[in-house]
Amino acid sequence: MVSNKVIVHLNMNPSLSMFGVCSVVGMAAVVTVFAWWFFDVFWLKPKKMEKCLRDQGLKGTSYKLLYGDVKEMVKLITEAYRKPINLNDDIVPRVLSFPHSIVTTHGKNCFTWMGPRPILHVTDPTMLKEILANYEDFQKQRGGNPLTSLLAKGLVDVEGDQWVKHRKIINPAFHVEKLKHMVPAFYESCDEMMNKWEESLKDKSSCEMDVWPDLQTMAADVISRTSFSSSYVEGRKIFELQREQAELIITAARSIYIPGSRFLPTKNNKRMKAIAREVKRLVKGIIDKRVTEMKEGKDSNDDLLGILLDSNYKEIKQHGNNKFGLSIDDVIEECKLFYFAGQETTTNLLVWTMILLGQHKNWQDRARDEVLNVFEDRKPDIEGLSQLKTINIIFLEVLRLYPPVVGMPRMVHKETKLGNMTLPAGTLMQLHTMLSHYDPNIWGHDVKEFKPERFSQGVSKVTKGQTAFIPFGGGPRVCIGQNFAMLEAKMSLAMILLRFSFELSPSYSHAPYTIITLQPQYGAHLILHKR
Repeated sequence: MVSNKVIVHLNMNPSLSMFGVCSVVGMAAVVTVFAWWFFDVFWLKPKKMEKCLRDQGLKGTSYKLLYGDVKEMVKLITEAYRKPINLNDDIVPRVLSFPHSIVTTHGKNCFTWMGPRPILHVTDPTMLKEILANYEDFQKQRGGNPLTSLLAKGLVDVEGDQWVKHRKIINPAFHVEKLKHMVPAFYESCDEMMNKWEESLKDKSSCEMDVWPDLQTMAADVISRTSFSSSYVEGRKIFELQREQAELIITAARSIYIPGSRFLPTKNNKRMKAIAREVKRLVKGIIDKRVTEMKEGKDSNDDLLGILLDSNYKEIKQHGNNKFGLSIDDVIEECKLFYFAGQETTTNLLVWTMILLGQHKNWQDRARDEVLNVFEDRKPDIEGLSQLKTINIIFLEVLRLYPPVVGMPRMVHKETKLGNMTLPAGTLMQLHTMLSHYDPNIWGHDVKEFKPERFSQGVSKVTKGQTAFIPFGGGPRVCIGQNFAMLEAKMSLAMILLRFSFELSPSYSHAPYTIITLQPQYGAHLILHKR
């Protein structure tokens, strides 16, 4: 009875009947188009790219629908980080569990899958040199997840003409002459940390301490003073938020990115976006205050922010057009980058240096003797810091064994030649800093040992001119802040050696892992002795 009524109703309403038929056909068409898109993106294209790579002699894993190798990667990382390792163990399988396994199985230059996109793993020095030199074809790429840009964009994230513009405007902030004026801030921040340590040693010959949090605070204070003429107290909220953001981002980067998923109201997504808004608000407040001071004629170009704003103003004035300068949002992103990268690089270099010198007391003594010989009773200054050759080779060896960033992602947007290969558009690449630093064919059979003397005749000599030592990247996009980081680290270590000796605590757990940068998972527990 019901069906007859429906039929009668449709016969009496031919337009309604036609509408129903069109709706069904339309929905079927949409489903068909989506199904074809899904099949093409998540199967046909990946399989075509896989064939292209294999036809050129590359080995790698077979593509798995949708996920690629993400499940295996997460499994290996989780297992590797479950417990610490012995001091003399190889750290590479812990830090780079998945790449180490893949390269061991398939060879130095091989491919895996991040979802439906292939990742070419690169450790060959010739390929590294070509990729780093050609920043236009091999562009930076942050793991395929747009959420990673919430931490900081700026110079590290822009490409092409935008990168050229940003680099030109920022360069003056890192000239050697400008860095000289920042040395007192390095000294003051480190001195405050030393005073705190001495207070802990009051009436005691020694004490155990986790130096990792204090090194983080000290480096953060340096950035606050040198970048914004403020103090760590003023910038503390920004540092804390950036640190939380980094942890959320690395979690996101270790999962497959599904287009559009960043718009989903998940707990992590909402928190990441809230942090990004709050950091932007806090940084903009600092910038607005500085711009107001500059308009009032106050001299405020001795710190990184002042130099950046002054350089930006001159660039706009020279060309008579705002498009030649940075927008306020650009300046905010550069400041976020100052806050994060400026702190992380130095902190990581110092903490691993102290851990290694706590283990190798002979090199600690040699470094201290050098500092005493150069400075005697005077305060460390830039001229003396440049004479610290032993400390310099110690730092180079620490950067080799514990590079701040263990790998650098790149990608190609169009079909691109690399050596004798042709990479299809959309190919991701991972330039493996740590794997290059641990290549026995370049560094010798003692590659896993702490031997600063290998750098006694310079980097080029030990690497035989190959692109195999890249703790700060390489090519035109080499880290703009490397001289800043090295100068700050030299000042800090010199002051520490003058006032303390130290050794590894029995409670120290050796567990290098990555949260954007290479960090000690369980801190850096040392026993400090006042000198």
